[in-house]
Amino acid sequence: MDDTGTQEIATEGRRLAKRKSSSRRKSKSSDEGLLFGGGASEEGGGLKASEEQVSLHEAAQKRYLNYALSVITSRALPDVRDGFKPVQRRIGFTMWQQRLTHEAKFRKSAKVVGDVMGNYHPHGDSSIYDALVRMAQPFAMRLPMVDGSGNFGSLDGDPAAAMRYTECRMTAAAVEMLNEIGQNTVTFRPNYDGTKSEPVVLPAKLPNLLLNGATGIAVGMATSIPPHNLSELCKALIRLIDDPELTSAQLARTVKGPDFPTGGQIINNREELTQIYKTGSGTVRTRGTWEAGPATRTVKKLYITSIPYMVNKSTLVERIADVVISRKMPLLLDVRDVSTDDIRIELDLKKDADENKVLAYLYKNTPLQSNFSVNLTCLVPTDNPEVCAPDRLDLRSILRYFLNFRLEVVTRRLEHELNALNKRIHILEGFMTVFDALDEIIRIIRKSEGKADAASKIIKKFKLDEEQTDAILELKLYRLARLEILVIQDELKAKKKRANEIKKLLNDETANGRWKIVRGEVEEMEQRFGKTDKRRSLIASVDDEPEFSEEDFIVAEEANVLITTDGWVKRQKEIKDPANTRLREGDSVLACVAGSTRNTVVFFSNLGTAYTARVLDIPATTGYGEPIQKLFKLKDGEKIVAAYSLDPRALGTDKKFSDVKLNEKSGLEWPLQHLLAVTSDGYALRISIENYIEPSTKAGRKFARPAKGSRVVGVELVTTKPRTKTKLLETILAVSANCRAMICKAEDVNFLSGPGKGVQLIKLAKDDQIVGFKASTGDRDLLRVKTNRGAEKTISTAKYKTTSRGGKGTEIQKHGKITSVIPEEPAPPLLIEDE
Repeated sequence: MDDTGTQEIATEGRRLAKRKSSSRRKSKSSDEGLLFGGGASEEGGGLKASEEQVSLHEAAQKRYLNYALSVITSRALPDVRDGFKPVQRRIGFTMWQQRLTHEAKFRKSAKVVGDVMGNYHPHGDSSIYDALVRMAQPFAMRLPMVDGSGNFGSLDGDPAAAMRYTECRMTAAAVEMLNEIGQNTVTFRPNYDGTKSEPVVLPAKLPNLLLNGATGIAVGMATSIPPHNLSELCKALIRLIDDPELTSAQLARTVKGPDFPTGGQIINNREELTQIYKTGSGTVRTRGTWEAGPATRTVKKLYITSIPYMVNKSTLVERIADVVISRKMPLLLDVRDVSTDDIRIELDLKKDADENKVLAYLYKNTPLQSNFSVNLTCLVPTDNPEVCAPDRLDLRSILRYFLNFRLEVVTRRLEHELNALNKRIHILEGFMTVFDALDEIIRIIRKSEGKADAASKIIKKFKLDEEQTDAILELKLYRLARLEILVIQDELKAKKKRANEIKKLLNDETANGRWKIVRGEVEEMEQRFGKTDKRRSLIASVDDEPEFSEEDFIVAEEANVLITTDGWVKRQKEIKDPANTRLREGDSVLACVAGSTRNTVVFFSNLGTAYTARVLDIPATTGYGEPIQKLFKLKDGEKIVAAYSLDPRALGTDKKFSDVKLNEKSGLEWPLQHLLAVTSDGYALRISIENYIEPSTKAGRKFARPAKGSRVVGVELVTTKPRTKTKLLETILAVSANCRAMICKAEDVNFLSGPGKGVQLIKLAKDDQIVGFKASTGDRDLLRVKTNRGAEKTISTAKYKTTSRGGKGTEIQKHGKITSVIPEEPAPPLLIEDE
């Protein structure tokens, strides 16, 4: 049993245990604490006469299985014979009883729902009305069973109006599902309170299970059956009648695939669809269809004319609009929904855009292409006519069950007709018996004491039974005319002829007998409902469709990415002055970098995690931007401390970072271009950029492992150039809160191949921490800091002595604290083109 079933049993067990908690407090269980209820006690406690001692796990298992059986057989799964779930069957039967056929006037939906709930379906009225609404929606049902008047919802996900505002009646197809129900063709059973009877199954003339499909979730199983084309189903049924040995693979040549109400295109190949029909499960891949529209000098139009089944049209348009707004597909300029009764979504593309590339991107990133999981699970009949069992079937089995059911319905219908004929023949024979003795009949009636006395005398005189005698006594006088007697004789002759024909049919189950009737009815249904309703879903393999990589969808454009101190990020085509960009109140620019939309940008957090995203994936806006938490899963208290573009032009190199080494004679093995990170507890490390070039998951990648309680103060990009064969120019300037400054060579900090804690940069007191740092590349580089008294201090390599790392550093003032590093004014991002 799955986790859901286990949780249900546990819940039921807790409920039962709580109910009997008082009994357990009075006495100990006799089954090691698993039994509830107690034995007899001196205070008079224990079991009553109507109670029994039951093991908790047995009670929970029994009740859960009862619940599971109820959901499976009475709620979630359709019957293979009529294709209806119980609530749908009860809706149809109630409307039939109310004579709400397709020729009747509409009636309030609330009346139908109320009668269904009161007589047959003791559940919520909303669930009944939801089922009725779905049966009336042409975009949900391939052949609707309810004709609705009013607002019954839309493809945009709009809900139906309240049941008091809408009206309904049966469709002509629904009438064919029930018009034989009064001929003893199906079994009836008592309703939930025993006051009425309801059909176990409807005498459906249409293969509704595959025609309209079904979806449902039961306990431990589910069903997902797609709609199909009625004409194809009827032809497959006829083929199976003519050749009962056909396999599912052979029938799949006639039933080419699902036929969804909303159309679309099925892109599975023939082998995949055949395998689905053979196994009863699989995945159908569907996508919307399109057609080219007019073009102008700058824009050309494209129209989406159908969408996948069960896709919300308004949601699809919103998803396409998100692509337009975020400029993730620059070839797509705009989208509009201009649908009326037919689906029509208008797309504006650039004049020189490749339609196939734009559509391929939409297929991959929007619901314009969706998957429909097929699971042909349904209820099949058992030896008990009132009980069905769930099973997953193949195509042949579903069609075979329906044909066998139709043969049974035809047989019972003929038997019912034969019984009615025999009763009528029996009455007519009584009339013929007394025809020549009418005067004697009249004399007996006139001399009798009443109807009962006359009946007994007629029975004794003419050897008739009570039924015939009663018919004679009820005969109207005008029927005694000679012409009326001739009518009776002709009727008797015709009835006997028809009775003989039915007897021959009941004794003949061959192709010329009852199967011929079944075949003819299938052909009739195809003529009435299938011929005029052509296939809507196209079936076309995409094996020869051009393939596009992820890079192909990205149009190379220059862009700028800006992130703020509070973690708001945005992408703009051009940022001339980062200081004047639009920011939230109290926020400031942390970094502003440039790069191509095909390259990536990396964000470094104070907890030692690097988050890499494509420039294209950064939200494009001229506003405040979006919180970076929408792109990545940042932990509590985590914030971004640095960001860099990984466009080679922004880095100033067009080579792989791992290939750019220092002179081998120097003995140094780190890349010329790498990262320097410093943590608040005074540790530093150098790492490669190469590990963070490719886009990361939302969880990011670790670049440092700071000690518990410490954080990464910042990350700087270092591009080294050797002054000599063994010396480096870069210098690290770091300052602590207790006014200690460390100036040392960058080469003193170890280069790590992976994330780590690093080496000690400066020895700090217990109450001290690093406030900020800078990687200097010249004698005039400055690090400006602010004290707790509001004063500013400047730290430079010219002012203070360069020492080795690991010391206590230089004291820059006697008293006070360093509160923060004064950030430099952000400069417009630059891209250096290769020479």
